[in-house]
Amino acid sequence: MPKKIIPFALFVMLLCSAGCRQEKKLPPVDHIPVDIKIERFDQALSKVEPEELATANARWSSSYGAFYADYVPFMLEAGDPRDPQTVEKNLAYIVQQKDFLALKAAVAKVYPDMKQQEKELTQAFKYVKYYFPNYTVPRFISFFSGFSVQVPIGEGYIGIGLDMFLGADSEFYPALVKTIPRYLSKRFAPAYIAPRVVESVLRQELIPQGETDRNTLQHMLYEGKLLLALDSMLPHTADTLKIGYSDAQLQWAKAYQPEVWAWFLQEDLLYSTDYLRIQRYFTEGPFTAELGENNESAPKLGTYLGWQIVRQYMERNPEITLAQLLANTDAQDILTKSKFKGK
Repeated sequence: MPKKIIPFALFVMLLCSAGCRQEKKLPPVDHIPVDIKIERFDQALSKVEPEELATANARWSSSYGAFYADYVPFMLEAGDPRDPQTVEKNLAYIVQQKDFLALKAAVAKVYPDMKQQEKELTQAFKYVKYYFPNYTVPRFISFFSGFSVQVPIGEGYIGIGLDMFLGADSEFYPALVKTIPRYLSKRFAPAYIAPRVVESVLRQELIPQGETDRNTLQHMLYEGKLLLALDSMLPHTADTLKIGYSDAQLQWAKAYQPEVWAWFLQEDLLYSTDYLRIQRYFTEGPFTAELGENNESAPKLGTYLGWQIVRQYMERNPEITLAQLLANTDAQDILTKSKFKGK
C-alpha cells in the first residue's frame, strides 16, 4: 500500500512551521535621496611627495576639516595641523618609511575603487533615513593610519580605516596579534565595511545604550535591539557579518541555543548585576570562556540570545514598529511578550 502523499502546498507549510523565518516585506526606500560617495583621503596621502607637504597640509586642513583635525594628531600621531612645521616634518618622515609604503601598496591593491562599498552604504543609509528621518548623512572618508582605528565618527564625517579591512589573509595581521587578536582580524575584510559602519552609527548616535541598563537581561535586549536594527538596515546581509561570527560559530549558537538559555536560567544570569560576570557573555573572544577553556562555543552568547528574543518579540507582535521597539525600555515586558523559551 503506497504511503499517503502530502500535497505540495501543505508540504511547504509543514516545512515552514518547522523553522522557516517568514520573509518580511521591505519598506520602499528607492525614493530617499541618499547617494554616498567615499572621499579617498588614503589616495591623496599615498600620492603626495615630501616636497609637496607644506601646501598639502594647508589644503587638507581646509578640504577635510574636522576629519583632518582628528586624523593627524589622534590617528596618525603626527602633531597638530595648526603647527604646520611639525606636521610637515613628521609627515615627510612617515610617507618615506618602508612600512608606510608597504601598507599604501596593500590598500591600493585591495581598494582600486570603492564602488561596491558605496553601493552597499547607499542602500543601507536609505534604510537609516527611512527609520531615522532626522538623521543627517555625513561625509564618508577613507584613510589608513597604521592600524589605529577602524570606523571613527567625528563632526560631520564617518571615517573608514581601510588598513583594518584588508582581508582576513592580509600579511599584516599575524604580526599584530599582541594588539589585535586573530579572532578579531579574521573579520577585517571588505564585506564587513557596511555592517561595521552602520553598527557604529547605531551605537554612537542613534541607539546609545542607556545608563540604567544594569542587569544581564537589559544588556541582552540592548544588543538584541541593535542587531534587529541591523536586520532592518541591512536586510540582505548575512547574519554572520552582522554579529561577527564565523559560519561554524553561528551554527554552534543555533544548535545549542536551548542549552545556552537553560544555562542562563540555571545560573540566575538574567537578573544578575555582577558586571564582571555579565561582560563574559558580551565581549569579543574566540569562545565563551565561562563554558570551559578552549571550547568550541560561540562568543557573545548574551548578544546572540538577545537578538533571538527581540526577533521573536517582533514576529509575535507584528504591529510593533522598530521605533516602538527601540522606545520600549522595559526589558521584562519584551521578554514576556516574546514568549521566548530558548527555541
